[in-house]
Amino acid sequence: ISGQDSKVTIFPAHDEGIRFFLSNYETPVEAKVENVISTDNSTIIGNSEIKIAMIEHLMAACAFADISALHVYVSTPELPVLDGSAIEGYNLINEAGIEKTQDNYEIEISQHIGLKSENAVLTLTPEEEFKVNYSVNFDHPDLRNKWYNFDFSQDKKEILSARTFGYFKDLEKFQKAGMALGVTKNNTVGLLDDGYTTELRSELEPIKHKILDLIGDLYLTGINPLKMKALIMAKEAG
Repeated sequence: ISGQDSKVTIFPAHDEGIRFFLSNYETPVEAKVENVISTDNSTIIGNSEIKIAMIEHLMAACAFADISALHVYVSTPELPVLDGSAIEGYNLINEAGIEKTQDNYEIEISQHIGLKSENAVLTLTPEEEFKVNYSVNFDHPDLRNKWYNFDFSQDKKEILSARTFGYFKDLEKFQKAGMALGVTKNNTVGLLDDGYTTELRSELEPIKHKILDLIGDLYLTGINPLKMKALIMAKEAG
């Protein structure tokens, strides 16, 4: 967002959840729903002392890597965008090694759950295993009334490697307002009137990125959404 250089150092933790520390501040902020202070342009968590932006990609990487406890030290109030996806964080976590502290588990969803806000709809329905169906309606020929299904029979790296995106025509406006200053062709897919500013990594990459963000945000419930035996349906869910 800000275009600042940012450094992240990650340390193991034990049964303390995923916590974010900001340089020169002793009090961390835990990645929990009650600590969310904004969802404008990115997910921002904070407390009375600090706030940390752009956490959703790392949270998604933690969900896919099955990480439940981590200490994340950030040099600025914003995580680095890296390549605009979660794949680099996911790979680095796996290269460092993961300590399994409990057996595999699954979360039963016992009843239908539905949320609605203007055009946005999000539902969870009991299912045999985790599945997600994401529907979008963007002003782009490839993304009008389109949807994408994901489950564990597919390559999860297509979700993890899906980059953030936005309308290229809005870039100058955002940058004049002090936002999107770190945008490059390598870390952001720009939507043109007919096409993209860069070659897509996979078909419908922008929808896959919305699934990535959704998984990262749902992990703020304290429950890894990938462990839910549920069909998650999202329509223009932001």
